[in-house]
Amino acid sequence: MPVTDVQQDLDNLTLTITAEFAAPVERIWQVYADPRQLEKVWGPPTYPATVVDHDLTPGGRVTYYMTSPEGEKFAGYWLVTTVDEPSSFSFDDGFADLDFNPNPGLPVSSNVYTFTEHDGGTRATYMGRYESAEALKQVLDMGVVEGTTSAINQIDDLVAS
Repeated sequence: MPVTDVQQDLDNLTLTITAEFAAPVERIWQVYADPRQLEKVWGPPTYPATVVDHDLTPGGRVTYYMTSPEGEKFAGYWLVTTVDEPSSFSFDDGFADLDFNPNPGLPVSSNVYTFTEHDGGTRATYMGRYESAEALKQVLDMGVVEGTTSAINQIDDLVAS
């Protein structure tokens, strides 16, 4: 499994997930740069994602929804803040209604995804920072660690195909 470490830091309001892939940095970058590839790994296997808009440039927006096994749709968005292709990008990730309007009652995380060469493959660091310990606890209670881990662990199969 690609995920090698998960760190929850309530003092610094961060959740950091580290993963290692047997593929070059440029290949892992493409998973996020291509909306059709992103769909295959953004949601957990039982909640597949559909990417509606995809503008991975500073100031760009990515909108998506995940579909539950029962057919319920859960929408979200990224507001892209920085892009350093192929080594990193940062974005704010929030929950939305089905028209992609931000849901102010749910947490927003500021994320930095970093990809570095490691042992002939890629080490990816996924770091999200939350506005408060309560916001971080809320997403932890919603199963963010399990969902994100299972989503990231799909990348190996995608890059091998």
